[in-house]
Amino acid sequence: MRIELTSEPGNPGRPNEDFASVAVPASGQGGSLVVLDGVTPPRGGTGCLHSVPWFTARLGGTLGELSVSRRDMTLTAVLAEAIRRTADTHRDTCDLSHPRTPQATVVLARWDAERVEYLVLSDSVLLVEDASGSLAALVDDRLDRVPRSSLVSDEVADATVRNKEGGFFTAAADPSVAARAVTGELPRAQARTLVALTDGATRWAEKFREGDWADLFALVRKEGTEALVARVRALEDADERDRAFLRRSKTHDDATAVYVELWSAARPGPIRPDQA
Repeated sequence: MRIELTSEPGNPGRPNEDFASVAVPASGQGGSLVVLDGVTPPRGGTGCLHSVPWFTARLGGTLGELSVSRRDMTLTAVLAEAIRRTADTHRDTCDLSHPRTPQATVVLARWDAERVEYLVLSDSVLLVEDASGSLAALVDDRLDRVPRSSLVSDEVADATVRNKEGGFFTAAADPSVAARAVTGELPRAQARTLVALTDGATRWAEKFREGDWADLFALVRKEGTEALVARVRALEDADERDRAFLRRSKTHDDATAVYVELWSAARPGPIRPDQA
């Protein structure tokens, strides 16, 4: 099994708000990956005493533990329970009803000898390559479908579309949001490789338009996750002044990429491109 993980803060002077982990149980029968993109709050209060990295560390750690130890639970149930446990750690000190209480996007995947389960909430992405080399992008595209008029300011978005029906959803303090996630499962034979990406890493394709998902996947497979993040940083630096692609978004964003090449159930060892 080949695993690569790169997570880099957008600003070296600030903590990385992303979270990433990969677990491979001692049984050798499967594993799980977790990728969170913490939502940077606007200036002003959030109703919480804690930072976004504090939140993503606790939510991500709980997701990792439950996804491995509680295989009797669906990923939807795992996310709901992780949100509940995390909320319980600070509900007595913080206003968890605040629209900007710490929150994150979620990519969660779990595999064993028979199947691969997945869950995606908000705008992080999971790419899945099957045994034939075909690629699927598993996404929650609700944020893309929100009218631009609802995103003109943080105040408007918080009041009209953030964690609201007809808008988009993130993992914050309400366990019921887990039911909003995009979920599914695939036969293990149809999932050879997984690539999980926060939107700081997907900028290469989505913001700078250097290629499509297949091109991004090929880059990560050939050169690695670190190379993808380095390419994004170079593109951000090149566009910092003219902002032809960046426009009003932050110049540098936290960027995380996780690559997991699964072992084939049909033969020992990882599948390589020349074995397909």
